[in-house]
Amino acid sequence: MIHEMPKLPYAQDALDPVISQKTIEFHYGKHLQTYVDNLNKFVKGSEYENSSAEEIVNKAPDGDIFNNAGQVLNHTMYFLQFTPKPDRKEPQGDLLNLINEGWVSFDNFKTEFTHAGITLFGSGWAWLSLKPDGQLVITKEHNGCNPLRYGWKPLLCFDVWEHAYYLDFQNRRADHLKGLWDIIDWNVVENRMLL
Repeated sequence: MIHEMPKLPYAQDALDPVISQKTIEFHYGKHLQTYVDNLNKFVKGSEYENSSAEEIVNKAPDGDIFNNAGQVLNHTMYFLQFTPKPDRKEPQGDLLNLINEGWVSFDNFKTEFTHAGITLFGSGWAWLSLKPDGQLVITKEHNGCNPLRYGWKPLLCFDVWEHAYYLDFQNRRADHLKGLWDIIDWNVVENRMLL
């Protein structure tokens, strides 16, 4: 299996000012491309040569193959969950009901999720995932880890590696994370519940 770059569903300048074209060029065009290239190199001749990134994240031990597969999967989910013109600013249906059960309101959830991203020490990801028992959970994952590792279904992620925001926001991680709420395609996130 050859791992490939995901095709962006928007132009590289379309998410500006939340994510600038320059950040897309570096974050997507260089960082993600490097993870894809490295994953293809590391899996060649290994037991994971014909495995998807999801399968590798579920099965591989920590190390080069796992780290690069995790970053390919995480970044693919990250970039594909955005749109320059969302048709709505919050989820609906089952996802909104579960959020309200867990956090009382969507605003409370946004506060908690943003706080997880702001307070993650070092590099990593804030995730919203669906557990097998039907409950939602917010987690902080370091480096390339993904909630699939725990048997959970990842739904939404915020990248808090500095390369995700530093060109646009410098050290203002919180401002960047607050802006991401304006470009989420909730149709994509809701569809992840059904996969």
